Amino acid sequence: MVVILGALAGGIWGMRSARQGGGDRKDIAQYTAVGAIVGGLVGLFVTIGLEKIL
Repeated sequence: MVVILGALAGGIWGMRSARQGGGDRKDIAQYTAVGAIVGGLVGLFVTIGLEKIL
């Protein structure tokens, strides 16, 4: 669940970042994909950390 939320948050963050930079559709799509991957990885590490603690 944390991974999915991280991927969504990262995708939204990437999309907003590309729009603020004045990017076209391709830029927005690329930033969204990269943001989702990074957010998913962060969520994965958070999940692993929580499992180790609990």
